[in-house]
Formats: sequence, structure tokens, C-alpha cells
Amino acid sequence: MAIWGKKKNKETDPDTRENRKKVGPIRRLWQKFRAIDWKNPVNRWKLLFVSLIGCIVLFGGGYGVLSFTNSPSFCSSCHEMQPEYTSYTASAHNQISCVQCHIKPGTVNMLTHKMKSLKEVYYHVTGVPEQIVQTEEEAVSSQNCLQCHSKNRLVTASGDLKVNHKGHIEQGIPCITCHSGVVHAKMASRGINTEEVRGDWTKASAEKLMEEKYLRPNMGTCIDCHDKVNNGEKPWLEASYNVPPNPEEAAKKLEESKKETTSETTTTAAATESENTATTSESEAATLAAHDQKTQDIILQAIGKQQKDVKLSMACETCHKKVKVPKSHKVEGWSGAHGSTAIQSLDKCVNCHQDSKWARAIPKEDIISLLKMKTKTHYVPNLTVVKEQTRINKFCSACHADRPSGHGKSDAWLTGHAKKALTADQKAECFVCHDREKPVAGSTTPKAPTDVYCQYCHRTGFKSDVKD
Repeated sequence: MAIWGKKKNKETDPDTRENRKKVGPIRRLWQKFRAIDWKNPVNRWKLLFVSLIGCIVLFGGGYGVLSFTNSPSFCSSCHEMQPEYTSYTASAHNQISCVQCHIKPGTVNMLTHKMKSLKEVYYHVTGVPEQIVQTEEEAVSSQNCLQCHSKNRLVTASGDLKVNHKGHIEQGIPCITCHSGVVHAKMASRGINTEEVRGDWTKASAEKLMEEKYLRPNMGTCIDCHDKVNNGEKPWLEASYNVPPNPEEAAKKLEESKKETTSETTTTAAATESENTATTSESEAATLAAHDQKTQDIILQAIGKQQKDVKLSMACETCHKKVKVPKSHKVEGWSGAHGSTAIQSLDKCVNCHQDSKWARAIPKEDIISLLKMKTKTHYVPNLTVVKEQTRINKFCSACHADRPSGHGKSDAWLTGHAKKALTADQKAECFVCHDREKPVAGSTTPKAPTDVYCQYCHRTGFKSDVKD
């Protein structure tokens, strides 16, 4: 037994194999570090050198990672960002990086954004959203825009629009309220950046998809905001007013409302449903009528027929420097005699007189149709087209609904207007505003600007009618 020596106590002797195995690598490293003679100046210089190298590697590597994640090429590495990246490269802002717009200035904001952006990695791995939409929290700040643009501009680059940018900014109106499409052409609102069409965004297709009307401020936004201001509102204070609606959130709300409706359904739902349907249709009709009336009121302001109780004038000359009333419009009797000009030059008329300019909402579009769309054909004078435009265009119906001055007094006109409708062409001009027969409810034919129709009086027909 003496050859093995005295038996050691495993619990009290720290030098046994079992106890040595319990010491981890970090602890051993710490023991070696404590064993260093720090009184030796050489050791202190070694520590300083190692610390310096470590800082260079740490901060240099961190800066490299930040620089790489800040580059547009990093954004394009995810396939779901293809529409956003393609539109960016085709825009006037393609010489600046994405983060110069999407992250507020400052190191703290940069680091905070990087931490929040980790959720994008999560989405990329677990399931890409159907559509990329900027949220209220991620809306582009005016601070970013003012890094390059001056707020003292009073006119646009084209020299046409008179816009006091400083006054708008001091009121707290974000730049993106008006300039939301300057880079990405409002693709989210148009619905052309969804999962199924991301592959259609190429450098060649961007020219067709990024139409000029979506890059510039939408006049409908100006009209909508000014109208709300005239009513005592400040719509820009709501963050949701400045960003497109999130389709996923809208779908969730719709699903929740459906569940609530289903849970409240009873055995007597048949009768209730018919009542609800009637109420809903009446409500929709009332909403549509109110919208049409509001549109016409705004148009009447624009053409100078209504300027009472208006804080912000919506007349064209208020904002536009170059918009002038054509000389032909100043001729006496123009309001009642411009029909022939409209027939010959309808394409020029609708450049100014079109409903789409007055709407803030962006219609949903089909990307395939946009890519297949051919160049617009030259307008050929067509009375049928003019008639349809007159009926569906609120700008036309705003005046066509009024009795023309050329019609004279009602009693004299009723007995003498036959001379004005002798030929087929003359009658066709009458039918621009008037229906021949009583309008049928639910008809797909656009409603006439006036409710006066010919057979209200001519109940037995017309002498010129030829029966087959």
C-alpha cells in the first residue's frame, strides 16, 4: 500500500483530479490573469496593446456592419423588397441611401432603428408579409427631408405651384403628407407591390409603373386637406393620414367585424337581414349623394362661383401661377355655347376638368394591365364620348345641372325650343344633358346632369320618330 502513498481526501484536497476537472476555462483564464505581475511595465504595455487591438476590431467591425446594413444593396438582398428597391433606383433620389430618408438623423436614432429592424429579419425567416407598407411609426420624418431641402421655398421647381413650404412646416404638416410618392410612386396605395407581382418589378418595367402623376403631389390631397381646414380640422395630426392603410390590419378588422356580426345572429335573422340590407343600401346612397354634393361644392369654389366662409380658397389661381383661363372661355355666352369645342377638343378639356385630380384616394391597379398598356391613341371627336364624360365628370355636371342662360324663360322655352332640336345633331346635343325617356332605377347608364327628360311632356312620342 505504501507504493501508492497516503490516500488523499477528495473533499478537502483541491489538487485532486476530480476537483481540477471542476475548474472551467473562464476561471482558469482569470487565474492566469491574476497571476500576471502587473508591476512589470512590459506586462502593462502588453495589456494596453491588446486592449487597443480589441477596440479596433470591435468598433471597426461594428461600423462595417452598420455601413453594410445602411447600403441600398443590403435592402435589395431580400426578394420582398424588389419593388421598393427597383422604384428607388428609378427615382430622382437614387443617389442617396435608404437610411437617409427612413432613419431620423443622429447616432441614437440609428442604433434604435437597428434594434427595431430585427423584427424584419424575423418576418423574412418566418413568413414575408403579403405587402410591404410603411407603418405610422416608420413614416419618413420631415427632419430627413430638411437635411437636403430648404423649407424657404415658395414655388415648386417647375415654377407653377405657389406653396409656402415654411408655413406648412411650422403648422406641423409632415412633408410626406404631400410628397408621399416621390420615390416609390405610391405603390402600396395602388396595390402593385404584393407578393404575387414582385417579380414583375424590373428596371425596364419601372418606367411604365412609375407614372409621373404618382410621383408628384396629388392635387386631391391638397383639396382634401384644405377642405378639412375650412371645416376647422387638422387632419395631418393623425399619423394614419400620412401613410397608406395596412391591408393586413384592415383584413383583421373586417374578420373581427364578421365574427361579431355572426355571434349576434339569431333565428330571426332572415327578417332582420332584409331590414339591414335596405338600411345599408339607403346609407350607401346617402353617402354617395353627400360625396357628390361635396365634390360639386369644391368645384364651384375652384371656378369662383362660391367663395363664402372659406378660410383657404380653392380657386385655381390660389396655388397655380401658370394656370390661366383660356381666351375662348372669356367669350360672351361661353357657358352655354362651349359644347362644339368640347366635342372637338375633349382631350384638352379633361386635362383640367377631370375628377381624378380632385380625389385623394388612390385607386387600386392591376400591374399586368399597366405593363401591357399601349400609348394613348389620338382623340377623335365623338359626341357619345362627350355625353358620357359630361354625365360622369363632376366638373361638367356642376354646371350642366343648372339651367343654361340660353334656354330663356321656362314658359317661352317650353313652347319654342323645338326649333333648337330639328336635326339629329341638334337633338344629340340636347341628349348630353337630358334623357329621352324616364331614367330607370339601377340602370348602368350614367345619370343625366338634370332630371328633366323629354317624354315627361312628349308622352306620345315625336313626329320625327320613324317606326320600323
